[in-house]
Amino acid sequence: MTAEQDRADTGTGTDADAGTGTGTDAGPLRRADEALGRRGFTTRRLRLRAAAVLVAIAAGVSGVLLYNLTNALGPDTVCGGAATADQVHAALGSGRISEEKSAGWSPGAYDGTGGTCTAKVSSGLFGGPGRSVSFALALTQDDIAPPTAPDARLFAGGSTGAVLASRAWALLPDGCPKAMRAEVRLLGSDDTTGDHPAGMAALAVAFANAAAGGKGCGGTLPAPSGLSAAVAPQPVDFGNVCGLPGMAPARDEQAGDGYRQTVTAGYAPVWSCELARPTGGSPLAAFTITTDPRITGLDPQDARTEAYGRARWIGSSGENAVATCQGKATYFHLDRKYTTGVSGSGLFPDGQDLWRRFLTAGGKAVGCEPILP
Repeated sequence: MTAEQDRADTGTGTDADAGTGTGTDAGPLRRADEALGRRGFTTRRLRLRAAAVLVAIAAGVSGVLLYNLTNALGPDTVCGGAATADQVHAALGSGRISEEKSAGWSPGAYDGTGGTCTAKVSSGLFGGPGRSVSFALALTQDDIAPPTAPDARLFAGGSTGAVLASRAWALLPDGCPKAMRAEVRLLGSDDTTGDHPAGMAALAVAFANAAAGGKGCGGTLPAPSGLSAAVAPQPVDFGNVCGLPGMAPARDEQAGDGYRQTVTAGYAPVWSCELARPTGGSPLAAFTITTDPRITGLDPQDARTEAYGRARWIGSSGENAVATCQGKATYFHLDRKYTTGVSGSGLFPDGQDLWRRFLTAGGKAVGCEPILP
């Protein structure tokens, strides 16, 4: 090979070869050319090999990023069809999805042993810890208190359920086992639904529909069209406890003031209220009203003796009563917490008076005909 041919092959012979036009104003191509030359890539063949290596590295890095930051080539559904990948992303955020399920898991399986499936969304360049959510069916057979709390955000739009601090639940469609609900629960002490409450609600309904499909029961629930407003504790008005007009039960004279109440926004189909000490802590009393018969496995036909007025006791705990309102069974739950901190008899020492006032004021609030004469 002649000297002229070698210069043509290396591309270092003249300014014109580098496409810069001058020797003093070197462009990016000239600078890249000189950098390769300094590193020993002095022939066209070596430079082509270097370019191929760089392209391969770039493709590899892009592939790693695509794998770790997206769900490319990942599953379209999780946990046997409990939810789609898009629904999981809407609840947990973007990233790569994986799952882990207990033996014999399927969306409609329930044997009381706590079988679950967990879906995880990993995020970050190196597949960081991400967020996880568990899917499980639950059953509350001998009670009417729904698995919620007054600060829960209830579903709107045809499905019954709620979003709480770190979980969401939805009742299975009508025609499925009563008192059975689909629960999705965020795992980890730092995980809350605050970032994606609507996504968690949709995830719970999707799971409820998948469970119904697995059981061959009910129809298809609509995705929630919205959520009730978030609420915060407020001072108790003991003339209208829990915001129920006329709810003024006798209370312990030593109880003092400053108590707080948390009340769900709205009455249908689930309403609840909790009363707590001024300093917070466990509730001193809890009240629930529900007009959705799927909440409980208790049958109104099995209601026990008369409670107060038209209301009858139901279940075995002594905390549940049922009355017919507008032709439908309406359930009342009253858990009067006993604590030695307030006279040993509870904030409201007269339990019969408390029940009567709750049935009267609560029944009126949800449109019942008078329950007590």
